[in-house]
Amino acid sequence: MYLALLVIFLQCSELYAQGKVFTFNRVEIRVQPSVKVKNGAPMSIICHADISKNTDFQLKHNFTIFKDGKLVFMTVSDKEDARYEIPMAKSSDTGDYECTVKADGKLSFSNSIYVWVAGMTKPILTADKKEVLEGEVVKLRCELPEEVPPLEFFFRKIKTNSAPKEKRVPERNQNFSEVEYYVEEGDNILQFDCFGKRQVRSGWESSQHSNKTLVTVKEPFIKPTLITGPSSNVTEGDQIEFECSTVVAQMRDIEIILQKNRTILNSVRDKKFLKYSTVATQEDSGEYLCKVEQGAVSKTTKLNVFVSELFPKPTLSASMTKLDESKDLILSCIINGFRRANFSIVRKGSHEDILLKNSRVLAMKVNVNDTGSYTCKAEIKGIVKESKPVRINVYAPVSKPTLSVVSGSPEVILGKPLQLICHSVMGTPPITFTFYKGDEIRKNVTNDTYAMFLDEDIGLNDNGRYKCDARNNHSSGVKTSNILNVTVIVPIRNASLGSVPYGEVEVGSDTAFLCSVKEGSWPIDFKFFKKTDHEVLLHEVREYSDRTIWHKKTMKRKDTGTYYCMASNRASMDVRSRPITIHVILAAWQKGVIAAFVLTAIAGAGAIALWWFLHKKKKAKGPSMEMSGSALAPNLTSEKLTRQPSDGNYYSGSGYIEDNENHMKSTDESKGPDLESAEVDYTEVEVSTLDPHRAPEQKGTETVYSEIRKTNNENIWAS
Repeated sequence: MYLALLVIFLQCSELYAQGKVFTFNRVEIRVQPSVKVKNGAPMSIICHADISKNTDFQLKHNFTIFKDGKLVFMTVSDKEDARYEIPMAKSSDTGDYECTVKADGKLSFSNSIYVWVAGMTKPILTADKKEVLEGEVVKLRCELPEEVPPLEFFFRKIKTNSAPKEKRVPERNQNFSEVEYYVEEGDNILQFDCFGKRQVRSGWESSQHSNKTLVTVKEPFIKPTLITGPSSNVTEGDQIEFECSTVVAQMRDIEIILQKNRTILNSVRDKKFLKYSTVATQEDSGEYLCKVEQGAVSKTTKLNVFVSELFPKPTLSASMTKLDESKDLILSCIINGFRRANFSIVRKGSHEDILLKNSRVLAMKVNVNDTGSYTCKAEIKGIVKESKPVRINVYAPVSKPTLSVVSGSPEVILGKPLQLICHSVMGTPPITFTFYKGDEIRKNVTNDTYAMFLDEDIGLNDNGRYKCDARNNHSSGVKTSNILNVTVIVPIRNASLGSVPYGEVEVGSDTAFLCSVKEGSWPIDFKFFKKTDHEVLLHEVREYSDRTIWHKKTMKRKDTGTYYCMASNRASMDVRSRPITIHVILAAWQKGVIAAFVLTAIAGAGAIALWWFLHKKKKAKGPSMEMSGSALAPNLTSEKLTRQPSDGNYYSGSGYIEDNENHMKSTDESKGPDLESAEVDYTEVEVSTLDPHRAPEQKGTETVYSEIRKTNNENIWAS
């Protein structure tokens, strides 16, 4: 029974679970009252879940709201809506919002919505001091409460009747910023304010301006006063005195400086006044500046002073400014309207002036060393004035110039430039040099002692006649150099090599090699080479001609090879010919001797070979040919016995001569060389040997070879 109830309970639970079915249609997020909210206004972020169910049942929803990816709100509700309330919206609430809803293991997301809280909180500005001295520092702090960095702060210093001075300070990690301002001279009453900015999606948004902070400025000292004495009318030679003073609140690190044209004349420290005096000159006219400094504060006063002229500057005159050495020079010094003064004439030196004479007039004979600048000085009532300098040039005459080629040799290669130098050993510079080519002026150069000329127009028939002139301001006039003749060197062009005979040369004969050039200045250096694994110089010669012949005596077989020649002249350019090939061959008589020697050697070798062959055969046939006289066949014996002495041991049947040892000797051995090369045929002959001491029934069989020589003449035996 209990088992039945358990089964029924499980089935009912399964049916109940299968009956709770739901699905998310969508999840959306909304903003009230709108996506753009003013700063300080209330704002609600609503997350709504649209869910479909198969039956009406309770469902727990987990709502999560995110701003810019960060969790800002979370709640659990059986309702399909969740509200995130913001009573007072701030600019930091600006951002992208989205929400998620999770129910019974299912999760759904909303789209993202951008909310803009327009406007920023008003910044608060504070200053560390309300009263400061000139040169001190004011520290300001600007804060944007409830704002979130990054932010930018702008501080403004406001002065009466002037535009505000603004400073920008970015802050990435805090919602406040601090800055320091130096209080400058003339800052009496200052006002400061600030405002902030933040970056939003549509651009930059600015806050309101902060409260204005007032700062009062006090002077540490007053503006200085500058006076001159004893009188405002000052003339050269009068004593003039300057006095600069001020009133100081605190005598600490204060300095007074007197300047003229950026030059400091005098200065004092920790005093309220400064004095400076001098004898007035016309150069003392100008603007004077009195400056008082304490720390970063500086105040100045300016005063213009005019010094009247006591007498004008003297004037120095010369009888001549350019003159020859040993001439007379007169220098005189004058002052318009004044005759009573202390005069002196001096020569300006590199380090100090050289006094020549205490007088208005100076007469002297000059030399080259007197060239220089001269002035005169005049003194009245302790005031000394100097004239403008006068330049005196004393000239020595130029010497005869020398004209030469810079390279040293009076030669030039055709197509190359020619550089000449004209030089005068003596003469006061500047010297003007004139270059001539023939009678034509090519160049004028002014220099000290020499001049250079580059002639780039060198022709084949252009052999010069160059000269140069030299002159200076001496009255002696122009000096002319000797005429310089320049030789034009034509480079070698197109070298060629030939030979007689050409190609093949017999051993022992002579060969003539001809090397020639198409163009080139003489003398020409000719060199003959044989080309092997390295270059071999065979012959060299210098010729005052465009060709040369080299006779090579008694050519040998080892002289076979490739030959070429090389030509060069003073243009220092080696020109190489095309190579030719020479084959050294044997002479006709040498060929005949060699042929005869070869034929003789062949014949001798054949004879020796034949003799050796026959000799070997004889040794092999000797034992088989031995026989006694009684053993011969009757017909052979009778044939031998009937032979006449006049027959010369000639055996007509077999062609062999029998010696005393019963051997058969061929008669061909006595024949001439025509038979030596004849072919040899062998014929097998059966001979019966008769033993005279035994019965005729005993028989023996031996084999005899008969040599038959065949010749081209088959009837040689018949003849």
